[in-house]
This record gives sequence, C-alpha cells and structure tokens, in this order.
Amino acid sequence: MFVAASSRCFSDESFEVSCERLTDLEFDKIEIWMDEESDHLKPSEVSRSPEDFYSRFREATRLTPIAFCLENDVSPTEFQSLCKAAKQLRIAQITIPASPLGTPFNSEIDRLKALLEIASRDGIRLSIKTKTGQLTEDPRTATELCQSVKGLGLTLDPSYYTCGPYSNTSYDMVFPYVCHVHLRDSTSDQIQVPVGLGEIDYSRLISMLERQDYHQFLSVELLPSLLNGVDRALELRKLRMLLESVVI
Repeated sequence: MFVAASSRCFSDESFEVSCERLTDLEFDKIEIWMDEESDHLKPSEVSRSPEDFYSRFREATRLTPIAFCLENDVSPTEFQSLCKAAKQLRIAQITIPASPLGTPFNSEIDRLKALLEIASRDGIRLSIKTKTGQLTEDPRTATELCQSVKGLGLTLDPSYYTCGPYSNTSYDMVFPYVCHVHLRDSTSDQIQVPVGLGEIDYSRLISMLERQDYHQFLSVELLPSLLNGVDRALELRKLRMLLESVVI
C-alpha cells in the first residue's frame, strides 16, 4: 500500500497552492479533488480542456497524481472528458459520489453502469464513496450496488461508518469491493478530530485490506472546514507518519 494526500486537505486555497503545501509536507503522491461549487478546482475546468489541465498540473507540481475524486455528479459527456484527462495523467482511479438517499436503487444502477462503461474504455477503475446522506451510508446497500454493477468498486471512508447512522454496524462486508481509501481520524460523534484522539483502528483497517490483497492507496483527506484551529500541517504530518509506519 502507498500513502497519498488529497488536494481537498487545502481546498480552501487554490489547487496550485495545495500542491505546494503537500510537497512541503513531504507527500509525493496527490489525489486531485474537484467540486463545482468550490473555487479550488472545478470538474468543468478540467473537462473543458484536458490538455490544458495536463499542462497546468505539470507546471504546478512534480507530485505524482494517483486519482480523481469528484464531489458532485457530472454528466456522461463531462465524465468522458474527465476520463481523458485522467488517462493523460496516467491516473487509473476515479471516485464519484453515490446518489442521495431516496434515489431508486434501479436508477442508481443504470447511472453507475453508464459511467462504468465510459471509465472502462480508458482502463480506469470507477468507485463510489461511502458517505452519510448517500446510498452508500448503509454498508449493505454499498455492497449490493457493487454486486449489481460488475466491476464497480468502493472508496472506503471509514469516518462515515464510525460517525453516522450505522456506527454500531459492522462494515466488514465492504472490504472485498474496496479499491481506494480516504482517511482522517474520527469519533462516534465527530467526523474529524485530531490524529490520535479518534476511534479509527488503522492497524485493523490495513489488516482487513491486506486480506483482500489490497495494493492501492491510502489517501489522507482532511476537511478544512472542521479543523477548528488545529494545526493542519502537524495533523497531516502525524497521519502520514502513522500510516507509513503501519504499512511498512
């Protein structure tokens, strides 16, 4: 397994600045986070001209890009262009959000099958994030979606199974479908707390992934809006060093 960091850790700054910050913190791999409602990096900017974004990224940093993560749903046409951008950057993993709770199961299957077909053309793995408020907030439903859409994976964010409506439910069933991981420390009543004060059992998490021969990335994803005066650089260093000590 390899440790990376999401540009979302500095989503309150520009994408270029986030690359600089992560480089200074001795990360060498970056997950590129996009949100149409943020000034950080919009998927529409990337999809408008994949070639321009490729040049922009190479001018901004020497970090190795390992994944795209989309905060919002995008159209099939826009997604196809994002896959083109990913292929140019040699990225083989894209995370998209699952649909909101209440979305008919069959409608979600149809949507995911269409996007998976587009991603597969470029040899890109497609996964949906486990998150409260979306269909994946229940680990059983997340598993059923992957079983219904052959080839679909999960981006496991254990924070939402630690702090959420299913906090007392085992989520071990999702591990066979995990193809990407987002990490921060959390408690049963706070989605993000300083590293070491939470309830995420990193050793067990990695042990469960190893049982599935998981050889992908552990991506640190701090939420700037929830830092509450905490030293962000220190938190990122602590989590990077913790993860590196566990996976080595």
